[in-house]
Amino acid sequence: MFNVLIIGGGAAGLSCALVLGSAKKITIAENKKIGIITHQKTSDLQNALFNNVLGLTPGTTGTSILNDGKKQLANLYPHVEQIDNEKVSEIIKVDNKFQVKTNKNSYNADIVIIAVGYTNLMTIKGLETYIEAHPRAAKEKNRIWLKNTDHLIEDGLYVAGTLAGWRSQFAIASGSGAQVATDILTLWNGGKHIKVHDKI
Repeated sequence: MFNVLIIGGGAAGLSCALVLGSAKKITIAENKKIGIITHQKTSDLQNALFNNVLGLTPGTTGTSILNDGKKQLANLYPHVEQIDNEKVSEIIKVDNKFQVKTNKNSYNADIVIIAVGYTNLMTIKGLETYIEAHPRAAKEKNRIWLKNTDHLIEDGLYVAGTLAGWRSQFAIASGSGAQVATDILTLWNGGKHIKVHDKI
């Protein structure tokens, strides 16, 4: 049973996991169980090259970010469980909680975050009623989004990154994942806004 289960190990999913993982030192999050299903075969990062992202060395590849991001999460926040080599097939809501089925296992979670790419090949059962044409992509590309309000699809179900309706830009997707993480921390904090920073 997870308090939060993130689906997708791209820019949005990993950013969300890093922010939630870094909150362990805060009382409201110290006992929360967080997981991320990192299987990501269709991430746009796999063929990306970055020269225009603040803080990244020009020439950084998306593949290196995917690999280094998982290592960063494991090294800094090992309490965040990484689930690899599993693909989500269905999400079912049962008694205000969610059952997430993969090709190998089934997981239960209070909160689920969908952070996979915005391709129309996304086939997770249980999300069909939320799928619409992407509002910020060229129509001929057939991109989709999951209809949401400020990343929230319905109680306990969030979407982050390009699938939330944002443009396919690394910094935007990363920020979207961080936004969802701080929204969840705010929820756990009784609605009082909260964020997590490390200081020198």
